[in-house]
Amino acid sequence: MKKTFQQLNLSNAFLFAAALEDSEICRLVLEIILGKRLPKVKVHAEQSILVSSDFRSIRLDIYASDEMQVSYNVEAQNDDRKNLAKRSRYHQAEMDVSSLKPGDDFNDLKPGYVIFICTFDPFGKGLYRYTFEERCLECNMGLEDGTRKIFLNTRGREDGDVPKELVHFLKYMEQSNDEYVSQLTEESIIKLHEKVTELKTWRRLEARYMTVEELLKDRESRVREEAKQEDIFELLEEYGAVPEHIREAVLAQWDLTVLKRWHKLAARAGSMEQFEKEM
Repeated sequence: MKKTFQQLNLSNAFLFAAALEDSEICRLVLEIILGKRLPKVKVHAEQSILVSSDFRSIRLDIYASDEMQVSYNVEAQNDDRKNLAKRSRYHQAEMDVSSLKPGDDFNDLKPGYVIFICTFDPFGKGLYRYTFEERCLECNMGLEDGTRKIFLNTRGREDGDVPKELVHFLKYMEQSNDEYVSQLTEESIIKLHEKVTELKTWRRLEARYMTVEELLKDRESRVREEAKQEDIFELLEEYGAVPEHIREAVLAQWDLTVLKRWHKLAARAGSMEQFEKEM
């Protein structure tokens, strides 16, 4: 059963991004993750939850910087698409490009953190935290290019040297409720929960969530339909070049039920003419 906006956990990408648009919440979360106090944090909203005001472009990560000229990209990940390593590379490059103006020296590049909070184990080692930096393979010397990539796992098993505050925060990501927080003593997470609870009372944010959910659902549906159209063309091409009028008819059809029927027909038709006759 689909959760209401009020039932969402912080692991939900929309709620996470919406929460971290608040600079105080963003600073609080970064302090928990990094284990140190931070100066004032500025969230760059134009690169956070919605790039386009009319919802044509959806982005669910947060880009921030602090007064010490450090950049942060933070994102909640719920689906393991096996691409986080390359995704982290992309985000780092994006931060570097935005922080260096034409004519600036490369030494002016800001230090950067790319942080993924995952509801799955991205590397299968059972750790709550995986931290990567560039190092020399021959002598294990740090490159010291100012970048660090942190992958957090809410399903971790091995605490190691991970602070309890961070472990409890990661558990909170999937249990963002009064019952779980009542067991904790960390003021940081209690304060975070108060702010998240307040966000859930905002009617405008709830409406925004429902709009984005519908758009994401439509986009997923469109992806399935486009994939089915490609499957039909792949089968039809076994009979020869697909005539333009048939191609146009398939591309104009967005009813997934009809596309599935045409896909089965393309598999058994035996010829382009038979397919066109029965479609």
